Amino acid sequence: MTKAALFRFLFIVFISFSFSNGFAQIEVCKTCPIKTIKEGIKQAKPHQKIIVKEGVYKEYMLIIDKPLTLITKEKATIDGENKGDIIQIFADSVTIDGFHIIHVGSSHTTDYSAIRVDRSSHFLIQNLELRKIFFGIMLAKSKYGTIRNIKVFGDAVQQHNSGNAIHLWHSNHVLIDNNTLIKSRDGIYLEFSDDCVISNNISRENIRYGLHFMFSNRDEYRNNTFENNGAGVAVMFSKKIKMIDNHFQYNWGSASYGLLLKEINDAEIIGNTFEQNTIGINVEGTNRINYKNNTFKRNGWAIKVNGACYENVFTHNNFLYNSFDVSYNSRINNNTFNENFWSGYTGYDLDKNGFGDIPYRPVKLFSYVVNRTPNTIILMRSLFVDIIDFSESVSPAFTPDNLMDERPLMKQVK
Repeated sequence: MTKAALFRFLFIVFISFSFSNGFAQIEVCKTCPIKTIKEGIKQAKPHQKIIVKEGVYKEYMLIIDKPLTLITKEKATIDGENKGDIIQIFADSVTIDGFHIIHVGSSHTTDYSAIRVDRSSHFLIQNLELRKIFFGIMLAKSKYGTIRNIKVFGDAVQQHNSGNAIHLWHSNHVLIDNNTLIKSRDGIYLEFSDDCVISNNISRENIRYGLHFMFSNRDEYRNNTFENNGAGVAVMFSKKIKMIDNHFQYNWGSASYGLLLKEINDAEIIGNTFEQNTIGINVEGTNRINYKNNTFKRNGWAIKVNGACYENVFTHNNFLYNSFDVSYNSRINNNTFNENFWSGYTGYDLDKNGFGDIPYRPVKLFSYVVNRTPNTIILMRSLFVDIIDFSESVSPAFTPDNLMDERPLMKQVK
């Protein structure tokens, strides 16, 4: 056999192998032989790519039970017509890329979603726009996947009849990156989901939380913005969480906060900005947390400690123009405040070493009074309040006598 004949033979074998193993693409369009996405999925072989052309496809309950790629480069729209789940994934190695997905059905008994991923791994969901949803993307018992570049525009009004933009349940090792999540119940929700990374997201105007997770360990969230939500972030019953370089801002309301920590142990809160929240951080039952290089600016309360918080360390943080820097509801303190900058500090630095020569007591008696009688807040700017705060700082009777910053910084931490 000549070299040319051998080459032709090998080329034919390769093409035959490729087609038989699903590498040929399937096209779906109104004028194609395959006119619906459901038919394209049915005919696809494992690992094939289904390319959906421009148009509106009124389909729902698209079941993907084999590894494949479903993609559009022309922003095709899938309209579920409010009938229920739109895409259901029950296979490993599935990619969904580029679609507009609208009109997910709502129900009081079933959590309908635009995309449901169930017991799958190594999935990729990216470059989507979701509107008129109940739940956006829901993961159950799935792992090693990525959700990125998703825009979710919900229209949630009440908690009982709305769902979450991105929802994880018993799902581990998931990356949630660079998504914009607006007006859902929770922007991102995790439950029993470990070793996940949540980065570079914008979560705003959600009616409950921008980010909410429970019973989830070793997760990390960084470089996110949580803005104007019912409350910014709630982290509960978890351990070894890293919260780094996030922005918590404009989360206002009678029961609102930038960050809620409840029953959290061995975590790191580093480099975050808490600006104009009712409460910057509300903590209860948290232990061994490292708070470092955070900025608390123009909040009602920068940090509100509600009890059972031990061995936490606050160092190199900026406390700028908050109504109350630190609030305690107990005289017992087992936490350390050291080398922070306090805009309310009026001490001096005669030896010019960068630290104040007299300690600073961040807990004011008036914050203790307001905790017990909220209506007294109307007296906040009165001379009477200044007098009782000064008296308490000289001789503590109601606030922790050992809660002070021994080396307050004279300049803000950069």
